[in-house]
Amino acid sequence: MITQAKTHLRRLLPKNAFARGVSVLVGGTAGAQLLTILAAPLLTRLYGPEDFGLVAVYGSLLALIGVISSLRYELAIPLPEDDGEAANVAALSLILVGIMTLLTGVLVLLLQQPIAEVLGVPQLAPYLWLLPVGVLLGGAYNVFNYWSVRTKRFSTIAETKIRQSLTSIAIQFAAFKLGGLGLLLAQVAGQSVGTTRLARPALASAGFKQVSWQGIVTAAGRYRRFPAFTTWSGLVNTAGQQLPPVMFAAFFTVAAAGLYALTHRILMLPATFLGQAIGTVFFSHAADAKRDGTIGIMYRHLQDKLVQIGLPPAAIIMVSGPFLFSIVFGDEWRVAGEFAQWLAVGIFAGFVASPLSQVFTVTEKQEVGLILQIILFLLRLAGIAIGAWTSSIEITVALFSLASLFGYTLYLYMMPKYVGVALSELFRSLQKATLFSALVILPLLISYIVDSNMSIYFGLLLTLLAMLARYWVVAKPVI
Repeated sequence: MITQAKTHLRRLLPKNAFARGVSVLVGGTAGAQLLTILAAPLLTRLYGPEDFGLVAVYGSLLALIGVISSLRYELAIPLPEDDGEAANVAALSLILVGIMTLLTGVLVLLLQQPIAEVLGVPQLAPYLWLLPVGVLLGGAYNVFNYWSVRTKRFSTIAETKIRQSLTSIAIQFAAFKLGGLGLLLAQVAGQSVGTTRLARPALASAGFKQVSWQGIVTAAGRYRRFPAFTTWSGLVNTAGQQLPPVMFAAFFTVAAAGLYALTHRILMLPATFLGQAIGTVFFSHAADAKRDGTIGIMYRHLQDKLVQIGLPPAAIIMVSGPFLFSIVFGDEWRVAGEFAQWLAVGIFAGFVASPLSQVFTVTEKQEVGLILQIILFLLRLAGIAIGAWTSSIEITVALFSLASLFGYTLYLYMMPKYVGVALSELFRSLQKATLFSALVILPLLISYIVDSNMSIYFGLLLTLLAMLARYWVVAKPVI
């Protein structure tokens, strides 16, 4: 019966290789994120903003170290035509992850209390030993994930995403009496699930039998542009994303960091399960598309789909953020909904730009990507600094989001030229998406004029149905 069900599901998938890959990854990751969404209203009643703030600061530290743990060599794994060369790149990445884990462990051993004090979260100090553990587990998963991208094992990646989500949620519920430590343990354990599932076929492949010290050294030299440019680009990008929780904890309170962290996490769900899936499959196909001259067509279609998908939910959040957050997560989190109204703007721009930014890697224009990342980081830093000077967390969140919007707009201005796509294509997509978004939120706006809970629920229902109907039309093969 299970075999027959799998056969029927495969028949429903698109025949186009790109669209099929996106569908599998989106399906798996969407399933994982759906579990997270369903668990969130319960978790916000078991854990307070301070607990979420603690895990947000830890997560920021882990992300900053993790993004450079292999000096971004793992991004080069899908690029070589020869599996032996790719396997040497993967082996090099794993060695670097091991070295970074040791360095992180020594740093934590010597400076765990000062680090926690500087971050404004002294209660994190006893748990910083989890940092090197997270670097090792997350780095290894990332390397084998990119090998699976190379071999187009998207169904396996999707399966590991669901397992990670299930593991994390189970630990969060089981360990809620531990407070913030329960969330920390869930994050570390969740991110490691699936590593062996991805590693087993990789290590058994013919490519890994060709790994040698000479091959590793050669791979390090051949793809040296990745540590030279992409590492810094990834670090700056991650720093820009992870900056708010750390700085909110330092300048305001741990609870403020927790409110922001939950808001950002919820709003980033579409970018996580759809944007990352599209970016991953785009990356796996883009090298071939560049060689056969179709990368511009691929970019143009993806850009249009991302704009059409991303703008309607952003408009809904801007209109009804506080109402939605208070209903779903409880009145204690209504302020998070106010944050969401501002953050939706910047997250929409990132949802469109981030998956497409793979063009800098494929076209080996990493230095351009690095410059744009630095500009984005400086804009975000300036937004937070000015907001902190006003002593208003609301102003800080608003300035951070507007800085993100402007920075990602620069991305969308620069990227088309490297794939031969006219900038007017972006404006055409925005016009269509803006018109539809206005129509989508019209019932919601009318319901607020009537000003009754029943009318707002009804207006929200009509808005969601209209958005889903549009998605049914938009969700066609991208090529």
